[in-house]
Formats: sequence, structure tokens, C-alpha cells
Amino acid sequence: MGKARTLAEVYRRFGEVDAAGTSSLYERVAVALSESDEALRAIEAAPARKRHPTLILAALHDLALAGRAPALAAAYASADGDAAADAAIDTLLRMTDSVVAIAARRRTPTNGSENGNGRCAVLYPAIAEAARRVGAHSVGLIDVGCSAGLNLHVDRVGITYGDGLSLGDPSSPVRVSCSVVGDRPVPARAIPEVVARVGIDPDPVDVTDPDEARWLRACLWPDRSGQSGQSGQSELPGRSERPGQPGRPERVAALEAEIALVATAPPLLLRGDAVDLLPDAFDQIPADTLPVVTTTWALSRLPLESRLRFLHRLDEAAAGRAVAWVSAEGVGVAPAIPTLGDRRASGHSIIGLAVFDGAALRAEAIGRCWSRGRMLAWLADS
Repeated sequence: MGKARTLAEVYRRFGEVDAAGTSSLYERVAVALSESDEALRAIEAAPARKRHPTLILAALHDLALAGRAPALAAAYASADGDAAADAAIDTLLRMTDSVVAIAARRRTPTNGSENGNGRCAVLYPAIAEAARRVGAHSVGLIDVGCSAGLNLHVDRVGITYGDGLSLGDPSSPVRVSCSVVGDRPVPARAIPEVVARVGIDPDPVDVTDPDEARWLRACLWPDRSGQSGQSGQSELPGRSERPGQPGRPERVAALEAEIALVATAPPLLLRGDAVDLLPDAFDQIPADTLPVVTTTWALSRLPLESRLRFLHRLDEAAAGRAVAWVSAEGVGVAPAIPTLGDRRASGHSIIGLAVFDGAALRAEAIGRCWSRGRMLAWLADS
């Protein structure tokens, strides 16, 4: 019972805190699951690290989208919280094995997530800055923790900043907005030609596979409501409010645009450990092209030893040519990147740029960001 009570608390908190004000459906469903001993026992059939509400609810949503849980799909479509709670519990009890199987082999994506993809707004100027410093006329992108691969198409996204700057492709169907904090402008420099796109992930999502594309849709909350505020306006860091978040229709449309964009030129996806596969990824980048490795909130999942090995791999790859690493990670997570004296629990992330060139390593913190890239403070000299 101790485990069940702990799990019940996790689901109740998710409903009453995480989903409250964002998804009335998930608020009701999560609380209902927390109050059902049978549902909690079914969830405990999943591995311990696969019992989190976001993953179990996404697995249930996946079954609904696949047509295997029509009552749940109907309840979600009607936005009926009570019906959704009843249908979720019924689906979980009837299809425990299916829910557990989905949760066991999946994880919620780190990119293209429920919060929208602000990562591109952070990555674009940082990649362009890396190319400027090296004098590169073309780049090959290697994204670690690539999930569905949108980071690898950063040059094909249209990005608008709160100070009026636009970067990327103005005709792109994928649009990203980002508030600007502080008085230092984001550089207007363009990313040079991208000649290679390689993703490394333990469980990469191939958007050309219908089942995997459906999983991305399942990870969107079924009735997400918008947040107050305008995403194009600056907001003081440290406030608890997030910049304006897209509602359900807008987020669905954005995800569909992201899937379609990546599907037009699918990146090479390498499945496995990032540290082990980095040499294979570098082999895919032409010799006259600058490899730019990107990590966005991916290294925090690795122990310190693996992060140091990751840094060593980059150094090894730079024996024959320059290599750049652009990171957006929590304070103190990315090895060699200065923390600017910020505290680890400060609520923002550091944007790092490291250039490896032979025996030389130049590592700098070039910015800070909040809300997974929806707010950006640029710090580097242009």
C-alpha cells in the first residue's frame, strides 16, 4: 500500500498542480486515477521509471488516437471530464498490457514538446555565431537527444523575436516566437548552408512512420488551453508566469507543420548512446564542413562521467578539423561552459558555445534562456 499511496500522491499532484488551469481533462483524469486502487495497481505493472502521469496518459491517448479506445477518444473530443475519467480508468483496466507496453518502449519527447519548440529560437543565432567564429561556409548539424528531429531543421523554421528581428525561413509553415530579455540584441546573422543533418537518440522518432508520428500527437494534451500573456513581449525573468502558450488547436497545427517539415527531408537518425555514437555521426559530415553538435536539455539525463566523456569525444573529433558545440542546458550541467556565477536552481538555462580547434578549446556562455527557449537574453559580443 505504501507504493500505491506514493503513486496516488504523484497522480493527484499532477492533476491538481501540473494540469490545473492547463488541461481540465487531464486534471480530472489524473485525480480519478489517483483515487482508484485498481488503476494504481495497473499502473504499477509498468517499470517504476515508466509510471509518470505524462507517459501513462500519453499511452492512453495513443490508444485513443489509434482507434483502440473509442470511448476515451469520444470523451476527449467532447471535453467531458467525468466521461474522460471513467473511460481512462476503464481503458487502463481492460488494456493494461497495451498501456504498459507502450509506456515501456516510449518516452515523452524532449523536443517538439507540449511547451512548443522554442529551442530553434535559441539554437539559430548560436549556430550562426559558431559558423562566424570558425569562418565556415557550410555546417553539418548533429543533434543529441534529437527526438523528432526539428532541431536539425532549425534553418528551415521561421523565427520572430520580441524586438522585431526575424531569422530563418520567412515562408516556413513552422513559426516560432521568442521574447527578448535585456538590451543586447540578438544577432541578425544567418546560418550558412546546412549540408548534413544527423540525430542521435536512445529512442529517435521517425516522423515518416505513422505509428511514431501518432505518438508525437499522443503526447499533446487533448484539451490544452492557452495561457495568458503575449509571447512576443518581454517578461522579467524569475516570474512564475510563463509567456503565452498556444492552445490546443494552435499546438496541434504547429505539430502537424513540424511533422510535415521534417518529413520532407528526414535526417539520419542514429539509435543508441550519444557518447558511443558521436564518432559515427562525425563521419557523416563532409571534411570541408563545420560539424555543429547541439544539445538542448539532453545532458541532464547523463551522469557526470558520461558528460565528461561526451566532452572528450568532441575534443577527439577536433584533431583534424574545427568542431563546434552549441548547448542549452541547466546551470552547471554542460561541462566546460561557464555558469556566470548563476545558481543551479535559478530557473533558467545557460546557452553555451564551445569551439574545439586542434588543441585549443574556447568555451563561452553566450546567453541565458527561460521557458525552454521562449525567452532569450543574448550576452555575446556581435
